[in-house]
Amino acid sequence: MSRAWSLKSRPNGMPVASDFELIDLPTTALNDGEMRIANRWLSVDPYMRGRMNDVKSYVPPFALGEPMQGGAIGEVIESRAEGFAVGDVVQHFLGWRDEAVLPATQVQKLPALGVPPQQFLGLLGMPGMTGYFGLLHVAEAKAGDVVFVSAAAGAVGSTVVQVAKASGMTVIGSAGGADKCALVKGLGADAVIDYKSEGPLLKKLLAALQGLGKDGIDVYFDNVGGEHLDAALATGNLHARFAICGMIDIYNTSKPTELRYLARLIGMRIRMTGLLVSDHMGKTAEFYRVMGGWLAEGKLKNEETVFEGLDAMPDAFFGLFTGGNTGKMLVKL
Repeated sequence: MSRAWSLKSRPNGMPVASDFELIDLPTTALNDGEMRIANRWLSVDPYMRGRMNDVKSYVPPFALGEPMQGGAIGEVIESRAEGFAVGDVVQHFLGWRDEAVLPATQVQKLPALGVPPQQFLGLLGMPGMTGYFGLLHVAEAKAGDVVFVSAAAGAVGSTVVQVAKASGMTVIGSAGGADKCALVKGLGADAVIDYKSEGPLLKKLLAALQGLGKDGIDVYFDNVGGEHLDAALATGNLHARFAICGMIDIYNTSKPTELRYLARLIGMRIRMTGLLVSDHMGKTAEFYRVMGGWLAEGKLKNEETVFEGLDAMPDAFFGLFTGGNTGKMLVKL
């Protein structure tokens, strides 16, 4: 019998272990067009916190007592679906469990890029696509731009840093702690801010800009919100473009965000655009072509943090909010 994590209760603030429950899933026979997949790699991502709230959003909330969902890479162990055979390695969205049964229409074979399969949950998966399309399509970043990236050591942020450098941009990244700052610097960032060190973030950003001989930023890629967003507003150049990907700073609190420099949107004509990677899924061929080429040229590094075993899923998820990951957070089964 397979097992899956379910949401037992809706979190109030930061989730805790008692909000989750490991449940048994009944074994079911396959219908025509379906396959059974043994999951090998599971993804945890910050957006999942929003699905734990019973509110209307761009994706439905997790149902209490039902198996949760998320990105997964697995191996087909039984198939009644044309075009899929036992042994195929595939990607799908029934994560948070060790085994999945689903129709072929909800399964994708992995592109033949010669990389470890788990990279299709990170650098070459949803986080990588989010960073790539958010930077180049939503923010319309171009060579010569000054780009500020928050959570630059995370799965999306680390992709943005590398895509920006591969595209000829100047990059300032923000990360928490000396080790993560060193990692971001190693990815090619021209300057790195330690947001956990003493002092206002805006002061640190201004110092980084001064050290690079720059007056302000042209692009802000937001994964955090809060003080990071306010500092970006304070330093945005004329016609700066902000891609608003996430605001992890507020996911576990109801405290309102104070933006002292919001009015600069007007005078500097700053453009802020919300980002959902689902809006760009029709351009995946471009993503694989460009990112695959950069990988082959050695311009990209893959960073990941791996937890072992299905039982570790909640702990891996908690780690997203406590600085427990560098790069993509994964669970290996």
